[in-house]
Amino acid sequence: MPIVKTVQDGVAIVTLNRPEAMNSIDPESNEQLLAIWDQVSSDEEIRVVVLTGAGERAFCTGADLKKTMPPADSAARQVFRAGTRHSNFGTLQTDKPVIAAINGYALGGGLELALLADIRICSENAQFGLPEVRVGSIPGAGGTQRLIRAVGQSDAMWMLLTGDRIDANEALRIGLVSKVVPLSALQQTAINLARAMAANAPLAMTAAKRLAMTGRELPLAGGLELERQAFGVLRDSEDRLEGRRAFADKRAPVFRGR
Repeated sequence: MPIVKTVQDGVAIVTLNRPEAMNSIDPESNEQLLAIWDQVSSDEEIRVVVLTGAGERAFCTGADLKKTMPPADSAARQVFRAGTRHSNFGTLQTDKPVIAAINGYALGGGLELALLADIRICSENAQFGLPEVRVGSIPGAGGTQRLIRAVGQSDAMWMLLTGDRIDANEALRIGLVSKVVPLSALQQTAINLARAMAANAPLAMTAAKRLAMTGRELPLAGGLELERQAFGVLRDSEDRLEGRRAFADKRAPVFRGR
């Protein structure tokens, strides 16, 4: 299977499983990734997603050019035909927190895939790059939009316009990743973080993510108003009451997403 999904303790681990091809995305793995993303988004038992690659060399090196043929449809038909849903991983969205555990190369579409995550952790051997301008193209799965939001204008434009690669330490410096760890510790570090997050109230995490992602596009006053409304919506939820009871009883809360 080009994509493997396992679930334990509220954490879904989604693994790109083509190490022989540097975990590049071919049509089959693209379709499977879209389907798995729908599953993890709708499954209430899953509270956090960890996205990673198989092996030690690469998280993902983007599209598998050997297997990706030009589409039969025109660009206009792809974009505007009735019933069109997302067709590539660049359009994926979920309210669940997503952690990218980046082992090795994250290049082209691989970096764009990592940019879908809310939190990125990488191994010491990781390398990042968007080399598309070097072959007469552009990052077409969200790279031009998400990178500049993740790291700021100057560093993003450097990567976009030169196609240069950066290493793990530089990725940490510019804020592309939150932490750099030894390769041997990467998976467990991501899983430990995911489990800690999965123990939190799921409705509150969803609200916090939606507010943060929506609010960054709004003036501060508009974002604060959304926050005020969300706080009121959550105020009488079962989970908020459970959180307060657990605090008073000096025990761990049991959240049910209600």
